[in-house]
Amino acid sequence: MLAARPVASSHAVRLACAVALLVALALAAGCATHRAAPPPPPPPPSLPAASQGSAIAAFAASLVGTPYHFGGADAAGFDCSGLALYVYQRFGLAIPRTAAAQQRAARPVSLAELAPGDLVFFHMHAWHGIDHVGIYSGGGRFIHSPRPGQGVTYADLTRGFYARHVRGAGRFW
Repeated sequence: MLAARPVASSHAVRLACAVALLVALALAAGCATHRAAPPPPPPPPSLPAASQGSAIAAFAASLVGTPYHFGGADAAGFDCSGLALYVYQRFGLAIPRTAAAQQRAARPVSLAELAPGDLVFFHMHAWHGIDHVGIYSGGGRFIHSPRPGQGVTYADLTRGFYARHVRGAGRFW
């Protein structure tokens, strides 16, 4: 005569499946990678404003070559306003997310009084208002993340395309 096997209860089967699923998720999470480099420490609060602006510009320069990524605001990739947001956050400065909102919130600075670390704002497309932003680095140049296929780079503010489209500048520091 055959011995009867005990039948597992449906509760025990569900519990075993749930445990197996949790173990699989934990193992998968352990394999995830994180690319973001640790941010540099912000400058000490005792730095004069001009030094903070120069430090902002220097940090932005360290990101040259980072890929463009629409909606990006981290070391994996930036759009123009995401670059400004990321750089300013590293110095403890909270700014809005979009170029237009950044322009509205910034203290206006004339183009003649630009200092490294200031934001420069552009009107690039006829159907938008302010739709591009960069970080002034000095010497008539700025750092920005212009478009897909071209990562963070320098551009000339004194002549050419960007000189024709610049609409102002602002300061948060």
